[in-house]
Amino acid sequence: MDFLSHKVQALGESETLAMARLSRELKEQGYDVINLSLGEPDFDTPDFIKKAAHEAIDANFSHYTPVPGYKDLQEAIQRKFKRDNGLDYKLTEIVASTGAKQSIANVVFALVEEGDEVILPVPYWVSYKEMVNYAGGTCVFVEAGIEENFKVSAAKLEAAITPATKLVIFSSPCNPSGSVWTYEELKEWAAVFERHPHVYVIADEIYELMNYSGKNPSLASFAGIRDRVITVNGLSKGFAMTGWRFGYIGANEQIAQAVVKIQGQYTSATSSITQRAAIAALNADPSEVRYMKDEFLRRREIALELLGQIDGLKCNRPDGAFYIFPEVTAFLGKTYNGKKIENSKDLCMYLAYEAHVVITPGGAFGMDNHIRISYAASEKDIRESIRRIKEALEKL
Repeated sequence: MDFLSHKVQALGESETLAMARLSRELKEQGYDVINLSLGEPDFDTPDFIKKAAHEAIDANFSHYTPVPGYKDLQEAIQRKFKRDNGLDYKLTEIVASTGAKQSIANVVFALVEEGDEVILPVPYWVSYKEMVNYAGGTCVFVEAGIEENFKVSAAKLEAAITPATKLVIFSSPCNPSGSVWTYEELKEWAAVFERHPHVYVIADEIYELMNYSGKNPSLASFAGIRDRVITVNGLSKGFAMTGWRFGYIGANEQIAQAVVKIQGQYTSATSSITQRAAIAALNADPSEVRYMKDEFLRRREIALELLGQIDGLKCNRPDGAFYIFPEVTAFLGKTYNGKKIENSKDLCMYLAYEAHVVITPGGAFGMDNHIRISYAASEKDIRESIRRIKEALEKL
């Protein structure tokens, strides 16, 4: 391993992908496994989007495209930002990428270097930390627990800012907690950033269409900080297009063009066919995919009711995404068959082998006394998996 770079050796594996791999391995061994580890809608891509892709193939959209995307794709993103978020971006401020994950990585690599501090509200999405570390930055963690609905206050945020702070990265609706920042809460955050003009913010809005509390407010809508906010979105969650790999940003022109430079060197544009399908999705009224949100909301209620029947498990009521992030402190330190459960990963491994339910350790998101349960699964699987979890936890 010594021949590998120190950077890649220090890079952690995505815990969500690792648990998904464990699920596949257990299934291959013949176990009846239910996988609730991945954040992937169990719906298929809507037919009108697939139709646009078929038409693009037939029309021979099979050549290189501009790195930030076709112009009419950028125009579709521009209209979407205006229609849904009240944000005005020029075409030179819009870049399409191979998934929102690449969009975030592009921005991190464009902004962060050795000596820069990056504030991550905890819990955070697993890849934020590893991206910052790979870029040479230093992560500063600011935690908000279940009693705070996992939302870091403006006061806590400001207390963490130093002259070395370069960037803040957060998601709303949040992966893994499902928490949604309200307009008033974002207004308080915006006031903090106005007082600290050296700080930039990545606002990850990939779960925008899974907000059960109403319209999703955007941090970039506050004019005083607009040019220091990078708005990230994509189609994987709201349009059930995880495999299509499409994400995009709105950012000030200097940042957007830096992203184009970076992307041009290691992937160029995302798939030409995906881009044509994305135009159809972005031009559609969000009500076209409302049925997915309605179903996830129904499943949330089922999952919360069943999880509420497990003694020792503590849950809040998430306002968005499709995750529940229970506190599991009561089960840590327990022993089963001579093996002590020290942390959230031990607990998840126990549930994988004892209950054959695969979920994600909270330690991957910065909170080791939690686990993340995805309810992007059928009602049958939700009911059966929680029954198994309850039975397994009662043995501890």
